[in-house]
Amino acid sequence: MKDLKYFIIIFFAFTLGAQAQSHFASSNGQKNISKPNVIIIYADDLGYGDLSSYGATKIETPNVDKLATEGLKFTNAHCTAPTCTPSRYSLLTGNYPFRQTGTGILSGNAGMIIPTDKKTLAKVFKESGYSTAVVGKWHLGLGDGSPIKWNDSIKPGPNEVGFDSSFIFPATADRVPTVYLRNHTIIGLDEEDPIEVSYKSKVGNEPTGKKHPELLKMHPAPGLGHDGTIVNGISRIGWMKGGTRSRWTDEELAHDFYAESENFIRDNKKKPFFLFLSLSDIHVPRMPNTRFKGASDLGYRGDAILQMDDTVGRIMRLLEDLDIEENTMLIFTSDNGPILNDGYIDGSITKNNGHDASGKYRSGKYSIYEGGTRVPMIIRWPKEIEQGGSSSALISQVDLLATFSNYFNQSLEKDEALDSFNLWDALIGRDKKGRESMIEDATIKMIDASTQALVIGNWKYIAPEQGPVRLSWAIDIDGGQETGLSAEPQLYNLEKDPGELNNVAKQHPERLKQMKNTLQEAIKSGHTRKHYNNKVK
Repeated sequence: MKDLKYFIIIFFAFTLGAQAQSHFASSNGQKNISKPNVIIIYADDLGYGDLSSYGATKIETPNVDKLATEGLKFTNAHCTAPTCTPSRYSLLTGNYPFRQTGTGILSGNAGMIIPTDKKTLAKVFKESGYSTAVVGKWHLGLGDGSPIKWNDSIKPGPNEVGFDSSFIFPATADRVPTVYLRNHTIIGLDEEDPIEVSYKSKVGNEPTGKKHPELLKMHPAPGLGHDGTIVNGISRIGWMKGGTRSRWTDEELAHDFYAESENFIRDNKKKPFFLFLSLSDIHVPRMPNTRFKGASDLGYRGDAILQMDDTVGRIMRLLEDLDIEENTMLIFTSDNGPILNDGYIDGSITKNNGHDASGKYRSGKYSIYEGGTRVPMIIRWPKEIEQGGSSSALISQVDLLATFSNYFNQSLEKDEALDSFNLWDALIGRDKKGRESMIEDATIKMIDASTQALVIGNWKYIAPEQGPVRLSWAIDIDGGQETGLSAEPQLYNLEKDPGELNNVAKQHPERLKQMKNTLQEAIKSGHTRKHYNNKVK
Protein backbone atom coordinates (compact mmCIF):
# COMPACT_ATOMS: atom_id res chain seq x y z
CA MET A 1 0.00 0.00 0.00
CA LYS A 2 1.31 3.42 -0.87
CA ASP A 3 2.62 5.61 1.91
CA LEU A 4 -0.32 7.49 3.45
CA LYS A 5 1.58 10.76 3.45
CA TYR A 6 2.12 10.65 -0.28
CA PHE A 7 -1.47 9.61 -0.87
CA ILE A 8 -3.10 12.39 1.12
CA ILE A 9 -0.90 15.15 -0.26
CA ILE A 10 -1.53 14.02 -3.81
CA PHE A 11 -5.19 13.52 -2.93
CA PHE A 12 -5.55 17.10 -1.76
CA ALA A 13 -3.49 18.76 -4.45
CA PHE A 14 -4.61 16.80 -7.48
CA THR A 15 -7.93 15.05 -6.87
CA LEU A 16 -9.77 18.33 -6.60
CA GLY A 17 -7.91 19.45 -9.68
CA ALA A 18 -8.96 16.47 -11.71
CA GLN A 19 -12.52 16.83 -10.51
CA ALA A 20 -12.59 20.54 -11.26
CA GLN A 21 -10.99 20.07 -14.66
CA SER A 22 -13.67 17.56 -15.62
CA HIS A 23 -16.33 20.04 -14.53
CA PHE A 24 -14.72 22.74 -16.62
CA ALA A 25 -14.62 20.48 -19.65
CA SER A 26 -18.30 19.64 -19.24
CA SER A 27 -19.23 23.29 -19.69
CA ASN A 28 -16.55 24.66 -21.99
CA GLY A 29 -18.30 23.39 -25.08
CA GLN A 30 -21.42 25.46 -24.49
CA LYS A 31 -21.99 28.03 -27.19
CA ASN A 32 -25.47 29.29 -26.42
CA ILE A 33 -25.48 29.22 -22.65
CA SER A 34 -28.52 30.39 -20.75
CA LYS A 35 -28.10 33.60 -18.79
CA PRO A 36 -30.23 33.18 -15.69
CA ASN A 37 -30.80 36.06 -13.35
CA VAL A 38 -28.88 35.33 -10.16
CA ILE A 39 -29.84 36.53 -6.69
CA ILE A 40 -27.79 35.69 -3.62
CA ILE A 41 -29.66 36.30 -0.39
CA TYR A 42 -26.95 36.33 2.26
CA ALA A 43 -28.34 36.04 5.77
CA ASP A 44 -26.30 37.22 8.74
CA ASP A 45 -25.55 34.99 11.77
CA LEU A 46 -28.17 32.45 10.69
CA GLY A 47 -27.43 28.97 12.03
CA TYR A 48 -27.93 25.57 10.45
CA GLY A 49 -30.70 24.87 12.96
CA ASP A 50 -32.52 28.20 12.65
CA LEU A 51 -34.86 27.09 9.86
CA SER A 52 -37.76 24.66 10.05
CA SER A 53 -36.67 23.13 6.75
CA TYR A 54 -33.41 22.23 8.53
CA GLY A 55 -35.08 20.73 11.56
CA ALA A 56 -35.99 23.67 13.80
CA THR A 57 -39.08 22.93 15.90
CA LYS A 58 -39.33 26.10 17.97
CA ILE A 59 -39.73 28.44 15.01
CA GLU A 60 -41.32 28.17 11.57
CA THR A 61 -39.86 29.77 8.46
CA PRO A 62 -42.48 29.09 5.77
CA ASN A 63 -40.94 31.15 2.98
CA VAL A 64 -37.49 29.62 3.19
CA ASP A 65 -39.18 26.23 3.57
CA LYS A 66 -41.09 26.88 0.35
CA LEU A 67 -37.82 27.78 -1.32
CA ALA A 68 -36.43 24.40 -0.21
CA THR A 69 -39.42 22.46 -1.53
CA GLU A 70 -39.06 24.22 -4.88
CA GLY A 71 -35.29 23.95 -5.09
CA LEU A 72 -32.26 22.01 -3.86
CA LYS A 73 -31.33 21.95 -0.17
CA PHE A 74 -27.69 21.40 0.76
CA THR A 75 -26.76 19.74 4.05
CA ASN A 76 -22.97 20.05 3.78
CA ALA A 77 -22.50 23.65 2.64
CA HIS A 78 -19.97 25.94 4.28
CA CYS A 79 -18.80 29.51 4.50
CA THR A 80 -15.02 29.76 4.79
CA ALA A 81 -14.93 31.40 8.23
CA PRO A 82 -17.19 31.72 11.28
CA THR A 83 -17.35 35.52 11.15
CA CYS A 84 -18.79 37.96 8.66
CA THR A 85 -15.93 39.92 7.10
CA PRO A 86 -13.75 36.93 6.11
CA SER A 87 -16.63 34.84 4.79
CA ARG A 88 -17.86 37.75 2.63
CA TYR A 89 -14.32 38.33 1.40
CA SER A 90 -14.08 34.69 0.29
CA LEU A 91 -17.44 34.67 -1.44
CA LEU A 92 -16.60 37.72 -3.53
CA THR A 93 -12.90 36.98 -4.25
CA GLY A 94 -12.63 33.18 -4.41
CA ASN A 95 -9.78 33.28 -1.86
CA TYR A 96 -9.52 31.83 1.60
CA PRO A 97 -9.35 34.72 4.11
CA PHE A 98 -5.92 33.77 5.43
CA ARG A 99 -4.47 34.60 2.00
CA GLN A 100 -4.69 38.30 2.85
CA THR A 101 -4.06 40.31 5.98
CA GLY A 102 -6.81 42.49 7.32
CA THR A 103 -9.65 40.02 6.83
CA GLY A 104 -10.65 39.97 10.48
CA ILE A 105 -13.83 41.67 11.68
CA LEU A 106 -13.50 45.22 10.37
CA SER A 107 -14.35 48.43 12.13
CA GLY A 108 -16.77 50.86 10.54
CA ASN A 109 -14.00 53.12 9.23
CA ALA A 110 -11.66 50.46 7.82
CA GLY A 111 -10.24 50.62 4.30
CA MET A 112 -11.57 48.23 1.66
CA ILE A 113 -9.88 44.82 1.65
CA ILE A 114 -11.03 43.62 -1.79
CA PRO A 115 -8.50 44.43 -4.52
CA THR A 116 -9.92 46.49 -7.36
CA ASP A 117 -7.61 44.98 -9.99
CA LYS A 118 -8.64 41.32 -9.53
CA LYS A 119 -11.62 39.30 -10.63
CA THR A 120 -14.55 39.31 -8.24
CA LEU A 121 -17.88 37.52 -8.35
CA ALA A 122 -19.56 40.78 -9.34
CA LYS A 123 -17.06 41.35 -12.17
CA VAL A 124 -17.73 37.85 -13.50
CA PHE A 125 -21.37 38.78 -14.02
CA LYS A 126 -20.66 42.30 -15.22
CA GLU A 127 -18.23 41.04 -17.85
CA SER A 128 -20.95 38.65 -19.04
CA GLY A 129 -23.36 41.50 -19.74
CA TYR A 130 -25.28 41.47 -16.46
CA SER A 131 -26.51 44.46 -14.49
CA THR A 132 -25.05 44.07 -11.01
CA ALA A 133 -26.04 45.43 -7.61
CA VAL A 134 -25.30 44.98 -3.92
CA VAL A 135 -27.88 45.89 -1.32
CA GLY A 136 -27.47 45.71 2.44
CA LYS A 137 -24.61 45.08 4.79
CA TRP A 138 -21.13 45.51 3.26
CA HIS A 139 -18.49 45.13 6.02
CA LEU A 140 -15.56 44.84 3.62
CA GLY A 141 -14.18 48.31 4.15
CA LEU A 142 -14.33 51.52 2.15
CA GLY A 143 -11.68 53.81 0.75
CA ASP A 144 -7.99 53.28 0.22
CA GLY A 145 -7.00 52.88 3.85
CA SER A 146 -6.46 56.56 4.58
CA PRO A 147 -8.95 58.24 6.96
CA ILE A 148 -12.37 58.22 5.33
CA LYS A 149 -13.82 61.61 4.50
CA TRP A 150 -17.45 60.73 5.10
CA ASN A 151 -18.76 64.00 3.70
CA ASP A 152 -17.05 63.55 0.32
CA SER A 153 -17.26 60.94 -2.43
CA ILE A 154 -16.08 57.69 -0.82
CA LYS A 155 -13.89 55.55 -3.07
CA PRO A 156 -13.05 52.77 -3.67
CA GLY A 157 -16.12 50.80 -2.70
CA PRO A 158 -18.50 48.22 -4.17
CA ASN A 159 -18.68 50.04 -7.51
CA GLU A 160 -14.94 49.59 -8.03
CA VAL A 161 -15.13 45.80 -7.60
CA GLY A 162 -17.88 45.10 -10.12
CA PHE A 163 -21.20 46.39 -8.81
CA ASP A 164 -22.99 48.83 -11.11
CA SER A 165 -25.02 50.10 -8.19
CA SER A 166 -24.81 49.77 -4.44
CA PHE A 167 -27.04 50.62 -1.50
CA ILE A 168 -25.21 49.64 1.67
CA PHE A 169 -24.29 50.50 5.20
CA PRO A 170 -20.55 50.41 5.81
CA ALA A 171 -20.01 47.72 8.43
CA THR A 172 -22.45 46.19 10.92
CA ALA A 173 -25.57 47.57 12.54
CA ASP A 174 -23.83 47.77 15.91
CA ARG A 175 -21.01 49.96 14.58
CA VAL A 176 -20.97 53.62 13.59
CA PRO A 177 -21.57 55.29 11.22
CA THR A 178 -25.22 54.29 11.06
CA VAL A 179 -25.82 55.67 7.57
CA TYR A 180 -26.63 54.43 4.08
CA LEU A 181 -24.36 54.92 1.10
CA ARG A 182 -25.72 54.93 -2.41
CA ASN A 183 -22.73 54.25 -4.62
CA HIS A 184 -20.10 56.72 -3.31
CA THR A 185 -22.27 59.11 -1.31
CA ILE A 186 -24.02 59.07 2.05
CA ILE A 187 -27.75 59.48 1.54
CA GLY A 188 -29.37 62.59 2.99
CA LEU A 189 -26.10 64.19 4.02
CA ASP A 190 -26.45 67.76 5.25
CA GLU A 191 -23.38 69.88 4.51
CA GLU A 192 -24.14 71.91 7.62
CA ASP A 193 -24.02 68.77 9.77
CA PRO A 194 -20.86 66.91 8.68
CA ILE A 195 -20.10 63.41 9.91
CA GLU A 196 -17.11 62.50 12.02
CA VAL A 197 -16.34 58.94 13.16
CA SER A 198 -13.82 57.57 15.64
CA TYR A 199 -13.07 54.19 17.15
CA LYS A 200 -10.30 55.53 19.40
CA SER A 201 -11.90 58.31 21.41
CA LYS A 202 -15.22 60.08 21.76
CA VAL A 203 -16.09 62.76 19.22
CA GLY A 204 -18.87 65.29 19.62
CA ASN A 205 -21.18 65.84 22.56
CA GLU A 206 -23.88 63.28 21.86
CA PRO A 207 -24.91 60.98 24.71
CA THR A 208 -23.39 57.51 24.99
CA GLY A 209 -24.84 54.31 26.35
CA LYS A 210 -22.12 54.23 28.97
CA LYS A 211 -23.05 57.53 30.56
CA HIS A 212 -26.75 57.71 29.74
CA PRO A 213 -28.32 54.25 30.02
CA GLU A 214 -31.66 55.87 30.82
CA LEU A 215 -31.92 56.90 27.13
CA LEU A 216 -31.66 53.33 25.81
CA LYS A 217 -34.44 51.07 24.57
CA MET A 218 -31.99 48.13 24.46
CA HIS A 219 -29.11 47.85 26.88
CA PRO A 220 -25.62 46.64 25.94
CA ALA A 221 -24.08 43.64 27.63
CA PRO A 222 -21.34 44.77 30.03
CA GLY A 223 -17.78 45.08 28.81
CA LEU A 224 -18.29 44.40 25.11
CA GLY A 225 -17.88 47.91 23.77
CA HIS A 226 -21.46 48.48 22.63
CA ASP A 227 -21.80 51.56 24.82
CA GLY A 228 -20.70 54.32 22.44
CA THR A 229 -22.84 56.86 20.62
CA ILE A 230 -26.59 56.33 20.95
CA VAL A 231 -28.50 56.11 17.67
CA ASN A 232 -32.22 55.29 17.63
CA GLY A 233 -32.13 54.46 21.33
CA ILE A 234 -29.33 51.92 20.90
CA SER A 235 -25.69 52.54 21.76
CA ARG A 236 -23.10 51.34 19.24
CA ILE A 237 -19.45 50.41 19.00
CA GLY A 238 -17.50 53.61 18.35
CA TRP A 239 -18.42 57.26 18.35
CA MET A 240 -19.88 59.57 15.75
CA LYS A 241 -21.20 63.07 15.50
CA GLY A 242 -23.16 64.82 12.78
CA GLY A 243 -25.16 63.26 9.98
CA THR A 244 -28.30 63.50 12.07
CA ARG A 245 -30.59 63.58 9.04
CA SER A 246 -28.78 60.64 7.42
CA ARG A 247 -29.07 58.11 10.22
CA TRP A 248 -31.18 55.08 9.57
CA THR A 249 -33.69 53.49 11.93
CA ASP A 250 -33.12 49.85 12.89
CA GLU A 251 -36.78 48.90 12.52
CA GLU A 252 -36.72 50.05 8.88
CA LEU A 253 -33.55 48.29 7.69
CA ALA A 254 -35.23 45.17 6.30
CA HIS A 255 -37.87 47.16 4.45
CA ASP A 256 -35.32 49.57 2.99
CA PHE A 257 -33.16 46.71 1.74
CA TYR A 258 -36.15 44.99 0.18
CA ALA A 259 -37.40 48.21 -1.46
CA GLU A 260 -34.00 48.85 -3.04
CA SER A 261 -33.84 45.25 -4.24
CA GLU A 262 -37.33 45.43 -5.70
CA ASN A 263 -36.48 48.59 -7.64
CA PHE A 264 -33.35 46.99 -9.05
CA ILE A 265 -35.17 43.81 -10.07
CA ARG A 266 -38.02 45.72 -11.70
CA ASP A 267 -35.62 47.97 -13.58
CA ASN A 268 -33.71 44.95 -14.96
CA LYS A 269 -36.49 42.41 -15.45
CA LYS A 270 -35.94 42.30 -19.22
CA LYS A 271 -32.18 41.73 -19.09
CA PRO A 272 -29.94 39.48 -17.01
CA PHE A 273 -29.07 40.77 -13.57
CA PHE A 274 -27.03 39.77 -10.54
CA LEU A 275 -28.17 40.93 -7.09
CA PHE A 276 -26.21 40.39 -3.89
CA LEU A 277 -28.79 41.02 -1.17
CA SER A 278 -26.89 41.07 2.11
CA LEU A 279 -29.33 41.04 5.02
CA SER A 280 -28.66 42.24 8.55
CA ASP A 281 -31.69 41.04 10.52
CA ILE A 282 -30.20 38.46 12.89
CA HIS A 283 -26.97 40.32 13.64
CA VAL A 284 -27.06 42.47 16.77
CA PRO A 285 -28.63 44.79 17.62
CA ARG A 286 -31.78 42.84 16.87
CA MET A 287 -34.48 45.42 16.54
CA PRO A 288 -37.01 44.13 13.98
CA ASN A 289 -39.86 46.08 12.52
CA THR A 290 -42.65 46.55 15.01
CA ARG A 291 -44.97 44.15 13.18
CA PHE A 292 -42.50 41.33 13.94
CA LYS A 293 -41.85 42.17 17.58
CA GLY A 294 -43.26 39.32 19.64
CA ALA A 295 -44.12 37.29 16.52
CA SER A 296 -41.95 34.37 17.65
CA ASP A 297 -41.52 32.63 20.99
CA LEU A 298 -37.75 33.24 20.90
CA GLY A 299 -37.47 36.91 21.72
CA TYR A 300 -36.06 39.49 19.33
CA ARG A 301 -33.65 36.97 17.78
CA GLY A 302 -36.55 34.76 16.74
CA ASP A 303 -38.52 37.80 15.60
CA ALA A 304 -35.56 38.83 13.42
CA ILE A 305 -35.50 35.35 11.85
CA LEU A 306 -39.17 35.74 10.94
CA GLN A 307 -38.44 39.17 9.44
CA MET A 308 -35.65 37.63 7.34
CA ASP A 309 -38.02 34.88 6.22
CA ASP A 310 -40.56 37.50 5.21
CA THR A 311 -37.98 39.23 3.00
CA VAL A 312 -37.26 35.93 1.26
CA GLY A 313 -40.97 35.48 0.63
CA ARG A 314 -41.34 38.99 -0.76
CA ILE A 315 -38.49 38.39 -3.21
CA MET A 316 -40.04 35.11 -4.32
CA ARG A 317 -43.44 36.69 -4.87
CA LEU A 318 -41.88 39.58 -6.79
CA LEU A 319 -40.16 37.18 -9.19
CA GLU A 320 -43.44 35.38 -9.71
CA ASP A 321 -45.38 38.62 -10.27
CA LEU A 322 -42.81 39.74 -12.86
CA ASP A 323 -42.92 36.31 -14.50
CA ILE A 324 -39.15 35.85 -14.24
CA GLU A 325 -38.88 33.18 -11.55
CA GLU A 326 -38.45 30.35 -14.09
CA ASN A 327 -35.05 31.62 -15.21
CA THR A 328 -33.88 33.15 -11.95
CA MET A 329 -31.36 31.28 -9.84
CA LEU A 330 -32.07 32.20 -6.22
CA ILE A 331 -29.29 31.23 -3.80
CA PHE A 332 -30.04 31.48 -0.09
CA THR A 333 -27.31 30.98 2.51
CA SER A 334 -25.64 32.53 5.57
CA ASP A 335 -22.32 34.22 6.28
CA ASN A 336 -21.53 32.16 9.39
CA GLY A 337 -23.05 30.21 12.23
CA PRO A 338 -25.28 31.56 15.02
CA ILE A 339 -24.65 33.43 18.24
CA LEU A 340 -27.15 34.27 20.95
CA ASN A 341 -25.78 37.05 23.17
CA ASP A 342 -23.34 39.04 21.05
CA GLY A 343 -23.39 42.46 22.65
CA TYR A 344 -26.88 43.37 23.84
CA ILE A 345 -29.34 42.18 26.45
CA ASP A 346 -32.19 41.28 24.10
CA GLY A 347 -33.71 38.10 25.56
CA SER A 348 -31.75 35.80 23.25
CA ILE A 349 -30.74 33.66 26.24
CA THR A 350 -33.73 33.95 28.54
CA LYS A 351 -36.24 33.47 25.71
CA ASN A 352 -34.37 30.81 23.73
CA ASN A 353 -37.07 28.31 24.68
CA GLY A 354 -34.98 25.21 23.92
CA HIS A 355 -34.16 26.27 20.37
CA ASP A 356 -30.85 24.89 19.04
CA ALA A 357 -29.61 27.42 16.50
CA SER A 358 -26.75 25.19 15.30
CA GLY A 359 -28.85 22.04 15.03
CA LYS A 360 -26.78 18.93 15.69
CA TYR A 361 -23.49 20.76 15.14
CA ARG A 362 -21.17 22.11 17.80
CA SER A 363 -20.84 25.77 18.79
CA GLY A 364 -21.47 28.58 16.29
CA LYS A 365 -20.17 32.01 15.34
CA TYR A 366 -16.44 32.56 16.08
CA SER A 367 -15.83 28.80 16.30
CA ILE A 368 -13.77 26.44 14.13
CA TYR A 369 -16.25 23.70 14.96
CA GLU A 370 -18.91 22.82 12.39
CA GLY A 371 -21.51 25.06 13.97
CA GLY A 372 -19.35 28.02 12.96
CA THR A 373 -19.15 27.35 9.23
CA ARG A 374 -21.77 24.75 8.28
CA VAL A 375 -24.64 26.88 7.08
CA PRO A 376 -27.99 26.42 5.37
CA MET A 377 -27.85 26.73 1.60
CA ILE A 378 -30.74 26.41 -0.84
CA ILE A 379 -30.67 26.98 -4.58
CA ARG A 380 -33.82 27.33 -6.66
CA TRP A 381 -33.75 27.59 -10.45
CA PRO A 382 -36.99 26.15 -11.83
CA LYS A 383 -35.65 26.01 -15.37
CA GLU A 384 -32.79 23.66 -14.49
CA ILE A 385 -33.01 22.35 -10.91
CA GLU A 386 -35.53 19.70 -9.89
CA GLN A 387 -37.84 20.55 -7.02
CA GLY A 388 -37.53 19.25 -3.51
CA GLY A 389 -34.10 17.67 -3.71
CA SER A 390 -31.49 17.37 -0.99
CA SER A 391 -27.74 17.14 -1.52
CA SER A 392 -24.94 16.15 0.86
CA ALA A 393 -22.30 17.42 -1.58
CA LEU A 394 -19.43 19.25 0.11
CA ILE A 395 -19.86 22.88 -0.92
CA SER A 396 -17.90 26.01 -0.04
CA GLN A 397 -19.05 29.54 -0.81
CA VAL A 398 -15.53 30.30 -2.04
CA ASP A 399 -16.39 28.25 -5.15
CA LEU A 400 -19.09 30.52 -6.54
CA LEU A 401 -16.58 32.69 -8.39
CA ALA A 402 -14.84 29.92 -10.33
CA THR A 403 -18.16 28.18 -10.92
CA PHE A 404 -19.78 31.14 -12.64
CA SER A 405 -16.53 32.18 -14.30
CA ASN A 406 -16.37 28.81 -15.97
CA TYR A 407 -20.07 28.84 -16.81
CA PHE A 408 -19.56 32.06 -18.76
CA ASN A 409 -16.35 30.76 -20.36
CA GLN A 410 -14.22 33.42 -18.68
CA SER A 411 -10.53 33.09 -17.95
CA LEU A 412 -8.98 33.44 -14.52
CA GLU A 413 -5.49 34.72 -14.04
CA LYS A 414 -3.11 32.67 -11.92
CA ASP A 415 -3.38 35.13 -9.05
CA GLU A 416 -7.17 35.27 -9.07
CA ALA A 417 -9.67 33.10 -7.18
CA LEU A 418 -6.81 31.12 -5.66
CA ASP A 419 -9.02 28.67 -3.79
CA SER A 420 -12.15 28.57 -5.93
CA PHE A 421 -13.26 25.48 -7.85
CA ASN A 422 -15.92 24.95 -10.46
CA LEU A 423 -18.77 23.08 -8.77
CA TRP A 424 -21.49 23.77 -11.30
CA ASP A 425 -22.72 20.19 -11.45
CA ALA A 426 -22.96 20.01 -7.67
CA LEU A 427 -24.82 23.32 -7.40
CA ILE A 428 -27.52 22.25 -9.82
CA GLY A 429 -27.83 18.74 -8.39
CA ARG A 430 -26.06 16.60 -10.98
CA ASP A 431 -23.10 15.80 -8.74
CA LYS A 432 -23.83 14.64 -5.19
CA LYS A 433 -20.19 14.68 -4.05
CA GLY A 434 -18.92 18.22 -4.55
CA ARG A 435 -15.48 19.04 -3.19
CA GLU A 436 -13.09 16.36 -2.01
CA SER A 437 -11.66 18.69 0.65
CA MET A 438 -11.74 22.23 1.98
CA ILE A 439 -10.11 24.52 4.51
CA GLU A 440 -11.94 26.39 7.25
CA ASP A 441 -10.39 29.44 8.89
CA ALA A 442 -11.20 30.91 12.29
CA THR A 443 -9.52 34.14 13.30
CA ILE A 444 -10.76 35.68 16.54
CA LYS A 445 -9.32 39.15 16.46
CA MET A 446 -10.55 40.04 19.93
CA ILE A 447 -8.31 37.42 21.55
CA ASP A 448 -5.59 37.48 18.90
CA ALA A 449 -5.99 33.80 18.04
CA SER A 450 -6.26 32.03 14.71
CA THR A 451 -6.52 28.44 13.59
CA GLN A 452 -7.46 26.47 10.50
CA ALA A 453 -9.16 23.16 9.87
CA LEU A 454 -8.84 20.76 6.96
CA VAL A 455 -11.73 18.56 5.86
CA ILE A 456 -11.02 15.59 3.59
CA GLY A 457 -14.11 13.52 2.98
CA ASN A 458 -15.59 12.75 6.38
CA TRP A 459 -12.40 13.54 8.30
CA LYS A 460 -11.73 16.90 9.91
CA TYR A 461 -8.42 18.01 11.38
CA ILE A 462 -8.15 21.15 13.54
CA ALA A 463 -4.68 22.60 13.98
CA PRO A 464 -3.65 23.24 17.59
CA GLU A 465 -3.74 26.82 18.83
CA GLN A 466 -3.41 28.32 22.29
CA GLY A 467 -6.37 30.35 23.45
CA PRO A 468 -9.53 30.29 25.53
CA VAL A 469 -11.78 27.29 25.11
CA ARG A 470 -14.81 29.55 25.54
CA LEU A 471 -15.52 33.22 24.91
CA SER A 472 -16.92 34.57 28.14
CA TRP A 473 -18.43 37.59 26.38
CA ALA A 474 -20.17 35.61 23.60
CA ILE A 475 -22.68 33.88 25.81
CA ASP A 476 -24.70 30.86 24.76
CA ILE A 477 -26.94 28.55 26.76
CA ASP A 478 -24.02 26.64 28.30
CA GLY A 479 -21.85 29.68 28.99
CA GLY A 480 -19.31 31.25 26.67
CA GLN A 481 -19.32 30.22 23.01
CA GLU A 482 -16.84 27.41 22.32
CA THR A 483 -13.95 28.49 20.10
CA GLY A 484 -12.57 25.10 19.13
CA LEU A 485 -9.12 26.27 20.20
CA SER A 486 -6.96 23.65 21.88
CA ALA A 487 -3.28 23.15 22.57
CA GLU A 488 -3.78 19.58 21.34
CA PRO A 489 -4.51 18.66 17.71
CA GLN A 490 -8.05 17.51 17.03
CA LEU A 491 -9.33 14.91 14.60
CA TYR A 492 -12.97 14.03 14.07
CA ASN A 493 -14.91 11.60 11.91
CA LEU A 494 -17.83 13.76 10.87
CA GLU A 495 -19.83 10.85 9.51
CA LYS A 496 -19.83 9.04 12.85
CA ASP A 497 -19.50 12.11 15.04
CA PRO A 498 -21.10 15.18 13.41
CA GLY A 499 -21.15 16.94 16.76
CA GLU A 500 -17.34 16.72 17.04
CA LEU A 501 -17.54 15.30 20.55
CA ASN A 502 -14.96 12.51 20.25
CA ASN A 503 -11.42 13.61 19.39
CA VAL A 504 -9.81 10.52 17.81
CA ALA A 505 -6.40 12.07 17.14
CA LYS A 506 -4.61 9.57 19.39
CA GLN A 507 -6.31 6.62 17.73
CA HIS A 508 -5.24 7.70 14.22
CA PRO A 509 -1.74 9.16 14.53
CA GLU A 510 -0.76 8.55 10.91
CA ARG A 511 -3.88 10.17 9.51
CA LEU A 512 -3.43 13.06 11.92
CA LYS A 513 0.18 13.58 10.82
CA GLN A 514 -0.63 13.56 7.16
CA MET A 515 -3.62 15.87 7.41
CA LYS A 516 -1.45 18.27 9.40
CA ASN A 517 1.21 18.21 6.67
CA THR A 518 -1.40 18.60 3.96
CA LEU A 519 -2.94 21.65 5.63
CA GLN A 520 0.44 23.28 6.15
CA GLU A 521 1.40 22.67 2.53
CA ALA A 522 -1.87 24.12 1.25
CA ILE A 523 -1.45 27.26 3.33
CA LYS A 524 2.18 27.76 2.36
CA SER A 525 1.54 27.17 -1.34
CA GLY A 526 -0.44 30.39 -1.64
CA HIS A 527 -3.27 28.68 -3.54
CA THR A 528 -5.16 25.45 -3.98
CA ARG A 529 -5.93 26.00 -7.67
CA LYS A 530 -2.39 25.47 -8.98
CA HIS A 531 -2.65 22.05 -10.57
CA TYR A 532 -5.81 22.32 -12.60
CA ASN A 533 -8.10 24.59 -14.58
CA ASN A 534 -7.55 24.78 -18.28
CA LYS A 535 -8.88 28.31 -18.11
CA VAL A 536 -5.90 29.64 -16.18
CA LYS A 537 -3.51 31.59 -18.39
